[in-house]
Amino acid sequence: MPPSPPIIAMPDTTSIYLAVDLGAGSGRVIAGLVNQEKLTLEEINRFENVPFEKDAGLFWDFEVLWKGVLEGLKKAVDRFGPEKIQSVGVDAWGVDYGFIGPGGELLAGPRHYRDQRTKGVMDNLCSRIPAETIFEKSGIQFIDINTLVQMGAEVQDPDSVLPQADQFLLIPDLINLRLTGVAKCERTNASTTQLYNPAKKDWSRALFDALGLSLSVAPDLIDPGQFLAPILPAIAEQTGLSPHTKVVTVGSHDTASAVAAVPAEPGTNFAYLSSGSWSLLGVEINEPILTPLVREYNFTNEVGVFETIRLLKNINGLWLVQECRRVWKDEGNDWSYFDLAKMGAGAVRLQSFIDPDDERFSRRCDMPLAIMDYCRETGQDVPSNPGQIMRLVADSLALKVRFVLDRLERVIGHRIDVLHIIGGGGQNERLNQSIASSISRPVIVGPYEATAAGNLVMQKVACGRLSTLEEARGLVRRSFQTKTYLPAHPAEWELAYERFRNLIA
Repeated sequence: MPPSPPIIAMPDTTSIYLAVDLGAGSGRVIAGLVNQEKLTLEEINRFENVPFEKDAGLFWDFEVLWKGVLEGLKKAVDRFGPEKIQSVGVDAWGVDYGFIGPGGELLAGPRHYRDQRTKGVMDNLCSRIPAETIFEKSGIQFIDINTLVQMGAEVQDPDSVLPQADQFLLIPDLINLRLTGVAKCERTNASTTQLYNPAKKDWSRALFDALGLSLSVAPDLIDPGQFLAPILPAIAEQTGLSPHTKVVTVGSHDTASAVAAVPAEPGTNFAYLSSGSWSLLGVEINEPILTPLVREYNFTNEVGVFETIRLLKNINGLWLVQECRRVWKDEGNDWSYFDLAKMGAGAVRLQSFIDPDDERFSRRCDMPLAIMDYCRETGQDVPSNPGQIMRLVADSLALKVRFVLDRLERVIGHRIDVLHIIGGGGQNERLNQSIASSISRPVIVGPYEATAAGNLVMQKVACGRLSTLEEARGLVRRSFQTKTYLPAHPAEWELAYERFRNLIA
């Protein structure tokens, strides 16, 4: 994901809330306060989150994440003093987990969702329980990264620590456990696992049984916007925080927090696109939709804040750019994301396309070569330089957003009037403009720091300072500037969309 822009330093005030926001590329501790009815953010600490390979597996370095969190908390105390800091809330990406022992110790490093071990597991699982039943019980799209699939791999792995485990916890819950000693799973992230039943609002026994996995390893659930526990005395001593500092639950799935900060006007027929390593496109509804059409289109029903449902679909997003940048850097070209966006903006639009969700692009690879091979195999012009590749990626993502949005409208039965783009990917202006032109309707971009903003407003809910989702979004609208993009070149984009649809059919 592109680096975030500088965040305005805040004046002193009486109440500070700390958002721990862990992403697939980096983690941050961000402080928030409300002054003159506006939310102000200040980045306190940023640290890398780099996966590593071991024994042919891909892992997260959880101890590095934990060290970055502690350093951020210490710096916040140095910056503001312990008494001003009211609470801490943690969000992270979904689906990944760690096993804990009876004493709460982490038994092994968490696996990365792009680990190769999940290949073929879903097919094996569907031979034991029909795909229709899996969807009926979970409402979640079928994708190899899901916790359900990862657990299927654990059950088959003779070296797994699963037999020694007391429970599993998702990444933000593991951080909360170390902060408080309390092992609970926040509901928005639980819903990403494909082991949770959004209609019954509990773990699905049928899916645990299908895996041969004891339901006893599933943690107790807790809603977002709740008091979890005060920090442990040892954490207070390590960081300098007051022992009265609260740890509260937010939308601990980072997309749940980001969607909470969509600055939509009341009554708007809006969709959101959380733009980052993944592009998550969806709408906010009151109840899960579990129809055959939703399953056919592979949409997902994830839990949002205030008992909403996020009906959405994952699109492989700026991961494509991140992998290209990694490969080019290894070749000696350390281009920034800004450099790459500028190079792409200078290339001719709508020449060739890829399906961003083609399996070959889902894992670590020589991404530029994979893109060129795809174009060659599909009889298209092959991009010959990085600028052309970047333009191809932006055009392809924009056309895939149109494709998914068309299907989303069929599912919900009405037209979407405006698309809100939130998250760090919104800094890519060429991509924003391409999306507006592709979907032929306005695109409103911002805030870039939607996840942190959503985390912080839910802390204010937990602390009794906000009571409704509309109050939270009103605060976001007052606090952050947005930018609107209008469609351009409609005839060209319509022809391009027909070519794209034929390509991915």
